[in-house]
Amino acid sequence: MHSPTNSHPAAAAPAWTVGDLTVQRIDEVALPPQTGPWLLPSATPDVVAEAPWLRPDFVDSAGILRLDSHSFAVTVNGLRVLVDTGIGNGKTRANPAWHNLNSDYLARLSGAGFAPETVDLVILTHLHTDHVGWNTYAQDGTWAPTFPNARYLTARAEWDYWAGVDLEEARRQMFRDSVHPVRDAGLLDLVDVPDEGTDVAPGIHLVPTPGHTPGHVAVKLHSHAAAALITGDCVHHPVQMLHPGIGSCADVDPVQAEYTRRGLLASLADTDTLVLGTHFPPPTGGLVVSEGGSYRFAPAPASPTSDLPARR
Repeated sequence: MHSPTNSHPAAAAPAWTVGDLTVQRIDEVALPPQTGPWLLPSATPDVVAEAPWLRPDFVDSAGILRLDSHSFAVTVNGLRVLVDTGIGNGKTRANPAWHNLNSDYLARLSGAGFAPETVDLVILTHLHTDHVGWNTYAQDGTWAPTFPNARYLTARAEWDYWAGVDLEEARRQMFRDSVHPVRDAGLLDLVDVPDEGTDVAPGIHLVPTPGHTPGHVAVKLHSHAAAALITGDCVHHPVQMLHPGIGSCADVDPVQAEYTRRGLLASLADTDTLVLGTHFPPPTGGLVVSEGGSYRFAPAPASPTSDLPARR
């Protein structure tokens, strides 16, 4: 099997240091303006106006949410890890913004030092279309695993849920082209995630964050005294820190999703844990800070990888 390639040059990936770790954001695509009102319909311009700190990075001049699709790549104790795999290229999708996408994602990933064949572990926060797309790529008329030497992990509760419900055709198509080929290749591992979470490798902890989907997990990275948490979709956008009750139209269990989000934000508030939003636009990373009975997001802008100190 040959590895997928993309010949376009890639800029240095934005990155953050977490102890001895360097976490890089691998950009796929900025999502179109209509995504916000569809995904988080309660986040109206009037609500957004309550939080001047959302401008200009997280909302546009009309008060419409900015949202991105990206992955995070990090080497932890020698293990080369990718968290979520985005939308993917060339796939039949019901969402016009995702349909037949043609991005330079693989060039950016390789440019960040994570050529597909070098990835050891792919963690899928949940099995939604815009988080599993680059699990596979088109090869000789079929869909082949993009990361042939990696183990792909997701929560057993996540797999069991989707295996037990009647899927609409668009979601069946996603499983056919982006999940089943990985399973059929013997690369998919299902992880039992107890209430207290579980370590899947030294320095990598899965945090159960159900609601958006039943088996959704956030990913906590830790090195020495430093920590970072990759949100997946338990928090889609910083506006949900202002109003944790704002839910997503895609939440399987909206009540559970809000309960999870409130608990998670309370645990993160006023700590040094770096929060990395899976759909947050740049600056993407930051701290949760208590403010006025709720929270705000204090950005911690990334640096180009080339500007960070070399790791031993």
